[in-house]
Amino acid sequence: MAENASPAKQEVYNEQSIHVLEGLEAVRMRPGMYIGSTSRKGLNHLIYEIVDNSVDEHLAGFCSHIHVILEKDGSCTVEDNGRGIPVGMHEKGVSAERVVFTTLHAGGKFDNNAYKTSGGLHGVGSSVVNALSTDLDVLIRRDGAIHHDHYKKGVPSLELEKGLLPTVGKTRETGTTINFRPDPEIFDVVRFSEAEVKSRLHETAYLNPRLTIEFTDKRGEEPEDIIFSEPEGIVGFVKEMNKKEEVVTEPIFLKGSDEGIEVEIAFQYVNEFHETILGYCNNIFNADGGTHITGFKTAFTTVMNSYARELGMLKEKDPNYTGPDIRNGMTAVVTVKHPDPRFEGQTKTKLDNPDASRVVAKVVTEEATHYFDRNIEVLKAVLACAEKSAKIRKSAEKVKSNLLTKQKFSFDTNGKLANCISKDASKCEIFIVEGDSAGGSAKTARDRNYQAILPIRGKILNVEKASIDKVLANAEIKTMITAFGCGFSEGYGNDFDITKLRYDKIIIMADADVDGAHIGTLLLTLFYRYMPELIGEGHVYIAMPPLYKVVPSKGEGEYLYDDKALEKYRKTHKDQKFTLQRYKGLGEMDPDQLWETTLNPETRRLRRIEIGDAGLSSEVTEVLMGTDVPPRKKFIYDHARDAELDV
Repeated sequence: MAENASPAKQEVYNEQSIHVLEGLEAVRMRPGMYIGSTSRKGLNHLIYEIVDNSVDEHLAGFCSHIHVILEKDGSCTVEDNGRGIPVGMHEKGVSAERVVFTTLHAGGKFDNNAYKTSGGLHGVGSSVVNALSTDLDVLIRRDGAIHHDHYKKGVPSLELEKGLLPTVGKTRETGTTINFRPDPEIFDVVRFSEAEVKSRLHETAYLNPRLTIEFTDKRGEEPEDIIFSEPEGIVGFVKEMNKKEEVVTEPIFLKGSDEGIEVEIAFQYVNEFHETILGYCNNIFNADGGTHITGFKTAFTTVMNSYARELGMLKEKDPNYTGPDIRNGMTAVVTVKHPDPRFEGQTKTKLDNPDASRVVAKVVTEEATHYFDRNIEVLKAVLACAEKSAKIRKSAEKVKSNLLTKQKFSFDTNGKLANCISKDASKCEIFIVEGDSAGGSAKTARDRNYQAILPIRGKILNVEKASIDKVLANAEIKTMITAFGCGFSEGYGNDFDITKLRYDKIIIMADADVDGAHIGTLLLTLFYRYMPELIGEGHVYIAMPPLYKVVPSKGEGEYLYDDKALEKYRKTHKDQKFTLQRYKGLGEMDPDQLWETTLNPETRRLRRIEIGDAGLSSEVTEVLMGTDVPPRKKFIYDHARDAELDV
């Protein structure tokens, strides 16, 4: 495999490189606009924003080592050996470092002389992390001196002398060290997830073969220290993802550039009929893909169909293999370096540059043809996977036709779907409820105009352990597929069409106990494996019914949603007598209570389901829902401290 070319150094990085587009605004009031959410996913994102800045220094040719430390006090430290943030006087009248940490859209990424490519298009990372932290401390090693600054909730706490940072020492080294503590007033949880952070850092090391990333977790009884260094790059990444699979081919590496865009692709086929394609732009994972993934899929499908006809595997009258046919069994990583990336949203989940599609398609067409012309046996192995997939797809289509018989999409007196009146999908929502008792209450309590109720009987099939024919034969799963209206996707082709979804919200409404959690997990596994776009596009939610109702001797009753809320209530009402009702199940609520707490959009609480790290999510699903017991036990033991217990 050819190694990545060493990035060209961009020499000009000083006070004049820091360009201000607009002042810092109310990040603390709308944090979701900048980091996606205030859940643990958003919390971890703070680390990624700082790390991405260090990676940009690496891409510019100045940083070779990054150290991420999860400190005992709950803070995080990120240290690099880059050039150090500029500290000289900015045109705004203060140190350039102050501008970086207190102003949105301020940074060297808006100056083509400072960075050729960068993941931080929006240039808000440092200032957003600062705004969402109770404390942020900065040490900058630059020009022979160590400079220091400190902030509280985004506000500078140190007085500057003539606008410049205080100097606290001398050094021959260069680089930046940032320590920050997330604000508990902003985030739902303030404990970083070591598993997710490690996965992201390891992923970053794969994308940058010449970069070493060290991870240290000081929070446990025994500190953990890991070095991530991956000289094989994305080829090693693909190997790692397929380490438990029976491989059909060795990893194939394609590389090229055009229009100032650099492209690298690694892919491998395994003897499992599923497709995994991860897309990155400037080291940023694009969870929703984008134009680079579209270019790869389109070009590769065209190239392989052309070869299939040349070799006689497809006759003149035969239809082409579909894209899913050709990609079944493929694990791929597509990464581009773009000088002017455009993303959909600050969290950069989808690349939006049309030229990325064009350049990736050109590289794939040229380099894949060059490779397969010289590796005919590998070509035949890939086409054999496509041929097998096409046969299974056609067989599966017959199974679908037989099993998914048309059902009336209306109120069903046998206790199945109680549909809503409205046909406007953007306003409609469907509640999946377990049990006749809860289903009956929900049907009575709902707003029939736009709320549908789908009762299910007990626990559905665990699809992680089941074959496709058993999945489609399951009555509850068949009913859900029919009710949603958009089909489903699986390893033998894809007839899922999100535009046909009949409900904007699919809400899992289960009891707040162990059985309810198990039912919710089984449903989420079904959606993740067979209808992932439902989750990816934000249509899947979990209802959060209350655990308790307290009724004081005087005044109105109050619903409490967890044990923490009950503990707080007891502390604030020590001198007041009250009765406590615990809801063991949704069926214990009368229709008015169920409407008020769980169904009414004005008063209910919903938790939207999101997919963070795609590779980690798939691996965890396999561990927790698969057939191999020892890894599941180990996972539960290792993550027991992160569990929220119902006591």
